[in-house]
Amino acid sequence: MKHNVMGRKLGRTTSHRIAMLRNMVTSLFEHGRIETTTEKAKELRRVADRMVTLAKQETLHSRRLAARWIKNKDVLKKLFSEIGSKYSERKGGYTRIIRTRIRHGDGAEMAIIELVE
Repeated sequence: MKHNVMGRKLGRTTSHRIAMLRNMVTSLFEHGRIETTTEKAKELRRVADRMVTLAKQETLHSRRLAARWIKNKDVLKKLFSEIGSKYSERKGGYTRIIRTRIRHGDGAEMAIIELVE
């Protein structure tokens, strides 16, 4: 039975999965949109929405919690100065997943994840 088991393993070890999600959330906030597989995008949405919610609070504690995931200081400043204030009135749903194509090499379903305007 699968009680209280959350998230996808994505065929990786825990440390590899966390490092991949850290890199992906940093790239998402840096560029505004990235292309990845649909399953990775769904997992990334959980992390990215949590980071935007932390950025909306604008406290030292929330900045330190976000710094656990986002190691690039410039992206962290952008998250708290621009992105957090942009979504101050919005209650959730900060990202959008758009399914695009099937990858030719392995048949994986690709998607674009982007920040909602």
